[in-house]
Amino acid sequence: MGIVQRQGIRNTLISYVGLAIGFANTILVLPRLLSPAQIGLTASVLLPLATIGAQVASFGFANMGIRYFPFFRNQGRNHAGFFPLLLGPPLLGFVVVALALLLGKPLLLQWYAKGDAALLAPHYLAAIALAGCIMLGSLQDAYLRSLYHTSFSSFCQEVLLRLMLVGAAVAYSQGVISFHGFVLAYVGAYAVVAVLLAIYLAAIGELHLRPTRAALRIKPLREMLGFGGFVLLSNISGTVLLNIDSLMVGTKVSLAAAGIYLIATNVSTALVLPFRALYKTAFSLIAEYWKEDNMAKMADFYCRSTRINTLLGCYLALGIGLNLNFIYGLIHRPEYAVGTTAVLLLLAGRLFDGITGVNGIIVATSPRYRFDLVFNISLAAAVVVLNWLLIPRLQLAGAALAYCIALVSINTVRTWFVWRNYGMQPFDGSTPRILAVAAVAGLAAWVLPETGNAFLTLLMRGGVLTVLYATGILLTGTAPEAVAAWASLRTRGRQR
Repeated sequence: MGIVQRQGIRNTLISYVGLAIGFANTILVLPRLLSPAQIGLTASVLLPLATIGAQVASFGFANMGIRYFPFFRNQGRNHAGFFPLLLGPPLLGFVVVALALLLGKPLLLQWYAKGDAALLAPHYLAAIALAGCIMLGSLQDAYLRSLYHTSFSSFCQEVLLRLMLVGAAVAYSQGVISFHGFVLAYVGAYAVVAVLLAIYLAAIGELHLRPTRAALRIKPLREMLGFGGFVLLSNISGTVLLNIDSLMVGTKVSLAAAGIYLIATNVSTALVLPFRALYKTAFSLIAEYWKEDNMAKMADFYCRSTRINTLLGCYLALGIGLNLNFIYGLIHRPEYAVGTTAVLLLLAGRLFDGITGVNGIIVATSPRYRFDLVFNISLAAAVVVLNWLLIPRLQLAGAALAYCIALVSINTVRTWFVWRNYGMQPFDGSTPRILAVAAVAGLAAWVLPETGNAFLTLLMRGGVLTVLYATGILLTGTAPEAVAAWASLRTRGRQR
């Protein structure tokens, strides 16, 4: 757990700096400088479309790289030419995806209302360029994770990228660039991240671009392509899960509604940041456990990571949910408050996702990774159907409810699968105790009356929640990590 704790803490700090920037961008900058339709176009249509394109083009090679890199590590000065092997097939795949997006442009535009299609058409090529930037960034990020160099990549994606997007929005609002220029700057920000990751790889001596035949002798290309193909099909469900709601809100309601839904999605994003920080290092670590056949360490990590996620997740979910009036009040545009119900549903699904731990990573890196394919394809189909049925009836809340149902379903199945096949499950007695403490603290904060001042209400509810939650966790001893951290703080305080 030492590597995970060091990298996880560093990545969590970076993630929360990025969260502050992202919060300002989402709540204070974009809604005031761009119309809901413009926000919907860039972040709810172009970005999801590009993300799906990048996923298909990469052919699962980001996950393949993490899964197979332990076999190439230290095989010569360039890891037996692993990096060129990681990049080659995805670059060919991107050419195919770009052609498909070009040919499919007329069909895609037909899905949108006339006015929305007119807004989307001039910027359609930007989605293709954005897909290429995202693909290169994800492949290099996977390579860096395999090398246990995750902090710089986290900084680029969580902090620098958001700063560049804020700068582009401000430049547009000041008339320095047109809206088309803003879209180009939006794509350029992702391109800068990809370039910086390449420079960082060169700086640490790991940018090996010369292909070698040795790479094909260590592991057969057919085996790696087969794994990548299965991962692609599995990951498509995850990509659909993350993006289909925004796309379908745009097509079934409007681009403006998609922009409002994006704000709701971003408000709930704070909950998943500690999970993401942990998962960045966990993927490589679990791959090593499989290579070493060390099931005892894997089971211990599975349980401990779930306990930590439950501890942090409950507190953050309550903190966000109890103070939505304050958060939406910062926007000063009442139309965005329509997404309040959607935020609560998104928080519920993401909390369940965090509580069930790293089951998806265990399955994806296990010898039985193929079994995950059936679950994921079924999930992807269910998500599309649920959105198709619920969005026309419940609008934004329907999209959020579909997302919540999908997360609960896939994590329930994956948790059962890991327990059934490997005898590991992530829960111990601490999980229900943490949930009980969270319920009591959350209820006590919720029943407090509104003060008439949103900021004062935030301080009052946040303070009560924090004191009761922390006290309950420490008194019940449900989280040894929290007790140890508190003891360390007390010791340092006495020494001073």
